[in-house]
Amino acid sequence: MTPEEKAYIAGIIDGEGTVTLTRGHVNELPSPRVSVANNDLRLLKWIREKAGCGCITTRSKVQPQHGVNYVLNVCDDPALKLLAEVKEYLIIKKPHAELLSSRYKAVTPRNGRYTEELLAGKMALVAEIRQLNRHVTDSGP
Repeated sequence: MTPEEKAYIAGIIDGEGTVTLTRGHVNELPSPRVSVANNDLRLLKWIREKAGCGCITTRSKVQPQHGVNYVLNVCDDPALKLLAEVKEYLIIKKPHAELLSSRYKAVTPRNGRYTEELLAGKMALVAEIRQLNRHVTDSGP
């Protein structure tokens, strides 16, 4: 990606996106996810192409007057890679990206076998990310 493309994607993530740790299934521990919701499918396809990963889903209309909404989800290692590429251009979600890039791998064993210490560290990281996401939503106008 060019610096301009990274900056543009960072702006979309800051404005329309979510950076979090979430479970894919009930039995899983939370893993990184970058989600961007938008009504313009072309934009999400462009981001997916530039990032080289991601899955786009369609959300059903909640109200008849609402338009179709799409969501691009980038999960696990590809999410960490995307955040590393755009981190320097993020403003609002920069603390999220820095926290995940600095601590996620340290509390996630490659074999999936968690010690009590690793599990406690992972759940502390989840709590910190959730706290950051609360601050983002609380700091509105």
